[in-house]
Amino acid sequence: MDVSYEWLKELVDVPVSPEELADKVSRTGIEVDSVTHPDAGLKKIVVGKVLSLADHPDSDHLHVAQVDVGEEAPLQIVCGAPNIAAGQTVIVALPNSWVGGHTKIKKSKMRGVESNGMICALQELGFSDSVSPKAYSAGIYVFNEAIAPGTDALEALGMTDAILDFEITPNRADALGMRGVAWEVGATYDEKPHFKDIPVEETGKPITDLLTATVTDENDAPAYQMRVVSDVTIEESPLWLQRRLWNAGVRPVNNIVDVTNLIMLEYGQPLHAFDYDKLASHQILVRRATNGEHLTTLDGNDHELIDDDIVITDGTRPVALAGVMGGLDTEITASTKTVVIEAAKFAPVNIRRTALRYNLRSEASSRFEKGVDVGSINLALDEAARQMATLGHGAVATGTLSASAIKPEPVIVNISLARINHVLGAELTAETVTTIFKRLGFGVTEADGLFTVSIPTRRWDISIEADLIEEIARIYGYDELPSTLPTTTMTIGQFTPSQTRRRRTRKLLEGLGLTQAITYSLVAEADAPAFALEASEPTQVAWPMTNDHSTLRQNLVTGLLNAIAYNVARSQNDLALYEQGRVFLRSKDQTRPVEKEYVAGAITGLTRQKSWHEAAQAVDFYNVKGIVETLLGDYRLNEPVRYVALTDDPTLHPGQSASILLGDKRIGLIGRIHPGYAKAHSLPDTFVFELDLDALLAADRSDMTAAPAPKYPSVTHDIAIQVGIEVEHAAIEAVIWQNAGKYLQDSHLFDVYHGKNLPFGQKSMAYTLTYRRDDQTLTEDEVNAAFAKVQAALETELHAVIR
Repeated sequence: MDVSYEWLKELVDVPVSPEELADKVSRTGIEVDSVTHPDAGLKKIVVGKVLSLADHPDSDHLHVAQVDVGEEAPLQIVCGAPNIAAGQTVIVALPNSWVGGHTKIKKSKMRGVESNGMICALQELGFSDSVSPKAYSAGIYVFNEAIAPGTDALEALGMTDAILDFEITPNRADALGMRGVAWEVGATYDEKPHFKDIPVEETGKPITDLLTATVTDENDAPAYQMRVVSDVTIEESPLWLQRRLWNAGVRPVNNIVDVTNLIMLEYGQPLHAFDYDKLASHQILVRRATNGEHLTTLDGNDHELIDDDIVITDGTRPVALAGVMGGLDTEITASTKTVVIEAAKFAPVNIRRTALRYNLRSEASSRFEKGVDVGSINLALDEAARQMATLGHGAVATGTLSASAIKPEPVIVNISLARINHVLGAELTAETVTTIFKRLGFGVTEADGLFTVSIPTRRWDISIEADLIEEIARIYGYDELPSTLPTTTMTIGQFTPSQTRRRRTRKLLEGLGLTQAITYSLVAEADAPAFALEASEPTQVAWPMTNDHSTLRQNLVTGLLNAIAYNVARSQNDLALYEQGRVFLRSKDQTRPVEKEYVAGAITGLTRQKSWHEAAQAVDFYNVKGIVETLLGDYRLNEPVRYVALTDDPTLHPGQSASILLGDKRIGLIGRIHPGYAKAHSLPDTFVFELDLDALLAADRSDMTAAPAPKYPSVTHDIAIQVGIEVEHAAIEAVIWQNAGKYLQDSHLFDVYHGKNLPFGQKSMAYTLTYRRDDQTLTEDEVNAAFAKVQAALETELHAVIR
């Protein structure tokens, strides 16, 4: 919330500079992000009066103005603004002045006519389009009251003020109004706020003769109050009111709408104003919308409503989304004569949902969803009616229309001095604590160290002991509390087995040369099912910020490939990334997805750079498989892991990819990205893997045992076989191990060949088989017998030809 330093000083005595105030308040409990001085860098900008105006002799849109700027002679200024006219009071940047954007204004000639300065629009002084009045959006700003020429324009516009950016957390919504900020600053500096509550004069006819109001369900609108102001004149707000608004980041509109915004900024109580004559039946009914009902809001957008929305109706049709935005059909316009003012408290959850559903987050909805001070609803309503009657020259109808109401009663909390000192580790006296409560504006009585504290309705965030202790700590000063060590028994923490294994997995991958990446959990809907280890329904976000982040991910590989593409586009070509994180899987009968922990990697480019004694080496399937096997080997799984070739996955190369199986369960995948997928996503040759960590953690594992070094020599036999090209290495390995006998220690593939001198569709594969006994030396007969069984099995089961 933007807080005007000058306005704040009208509500409470502030004994320090804006910068000192920002620092103190930040240390007290509400962070002040920055202090802005709107006039910073601006110089020699004054109020001027246009005495006369003539057309430029050499232009069809420029004018030559004689402007009184408080000097002996008027200045001649050439101006192209379409709304300039004689007699106007305007903003003038004198020669050698500085305006917004660090621009210096010099004497110049415009198409041969001398110009001594510039007549300014608000935007040229640094005002944003969002706060500049629409009437002056395409031209210069014109003061609507007489100001002496030569007066400092920056001061007249309120730009000599300081604006403090209060970062209001949801629990401190009481500070979303200037009065709440004044109480906060007053408590900080032991100053009591001084508010001017002027009674409203009721000179119109009874409000019950003009209007009725009903609330269908008081849970939707626990408090709903209305007033009527008649015979108003819609015009531009006075300059003091415009200054208040644009220094708070709000655009001035007219004297009626501006009052509703002013009251919201001062009291934190949103209001809404209806054109009485546009309410068809003059019977206000607050109810739930009917599914399919339509309402066009003030921003010009039509919305199809649902029964979760609370609406204000004129008895039949909706005229406003309660607490969010008014309807276009009943807005205040230049022809409005009678104004109906609404002040209420609405159900916070409904307001938040409605604002999000229709993307209508507003200053009003932000306050309603966090809560409002029920004790100030009628006070704010009365002040709004008084201001509208004053500025609009109208009359306030007699009485307030109350469709529902909450009796504002303080919350009583009891707390002891011993409890306060125990929690804070301090030795505060009863007098100190009592003083702090009084500085906060709380009622307090104390007897024998027991405090009875009465919390006013403006601090609806306080209801229990802990809340009071927090208030005492922050007002007393966190930096004033003594530093003490907690007295407690020591508990030695440790990781669970699952946490230990997950951390070890990360260390292993980093030891193998991969770098951890953290990618978005939300992906594009089309990317969610790619690289999935199991089928899942997509889980979509109700209101995604972008289409690329609309669906919860079902794999980790997509995010890593996005990171690869991003880096390669910036000439980073040798990459080895991994991620350990959660995926979200959902069946059709589930509302919420199941979260599973996966680990995945993506590698591209070179694994070895070219040097003087060796060639560069690009990553290939076996580099990645080695990483996976090293990782899986560390899990010491009881059941062997199998690799089964993948041929029908559109995201993976059909000849260089495989599913990873543990028993019959698919726990991972490995392979090269399909060339078509790589081209579509601007990827180089990239190899990926993905493993289901939850499945690995749940699998049976064996203990690691140490074995003595072998005492007896091993014997090796080589065998070369010719088989069909479709026969997998895993199948050959399985036959060898099933038939080689109990003394086989290792089977190693050392050569693969296909091409010349081999029949079409055939390949040659050569293995070294290593045999050893641990109790004695193997005999040649034992080895030959075992080797012969392997040969026979290969010929019989795989139709292999022994070469």
